Amino acid sequence: MTSVAPGSPNPAQAPVTRASAPAVSPAMGAEVHSGHDHGEHVDVRMFGLATFLVADGMTFAGFFAAYLTFRAVNPLPVGSTYELELILPTINTALLVISSFTFHRAGSNLRQGNQAGCRSWLLGTVALGVAFLAGQMVEYFNLPFSLTDNLFASTFYALTGFHGLHVTLGVICILIVWWQARQGGRITQDDHFGLEAAELYWHFVDGIWVVLYGILYLL
Repeated sequence: MTSVAPGSPNPAQAPVTRASAPAVSPAMGAEVHSGHDHGEHVDVRMFGLATFLVADGMTFAGFFAAYLTFRAVNPLPVGSTYELELILPTINTALLVISSFTFHRAGSNLRQGNQAGCRSWLLGTVALGVAFLAGQMVEYFNLPFSLTDNLFASTFYALTGFHGLHVTLGVICILIVWWQARQGGRITQDDHFGLEAAELYWHFVDGIWVVLYGILYLL
């Protein structure tokens, strides 16, 4: 039996204390708090679109390089009937340049709260795009060569056809934007990313055509 010296505390009667809570560092507290705090996400949609356009531009650059290489290595024979008419392609170029202006006016009207004016300018842009495609089809039916004649002909059709596909997709996108820009639609004065994205794509398509026009018809 253990004896307890007089005046010394009895272990059996020692006060029971609560275990102190573990110290939480400020960093740990921040982590816990951040687990319940849903902050706003950074909008990277326009960056994604720009990345896509850069990649698409590299595809066109490959076509341009192929065309110029074929033309340098395999020149057309003297007296060949491969001269391209300039009148219709020049008109088409003017149509696309004007369409960039009308699309810009549509965006300006939307940012000013004029959705009706925005939709009118969008329809004008669609009309110009369709007129460009119609002009390209007329040119195809009047060319003095066909798709499989030689490398020059094949590359010409590949370049203009690939660009025409982009114009067609652009016209479809503009029609979608036109529908969404109606009263009560998704595209408004405060939320107009869809229109800005379509406008950037359309300007890209127009710029590609200007380069293509210079390479195919002026060189």
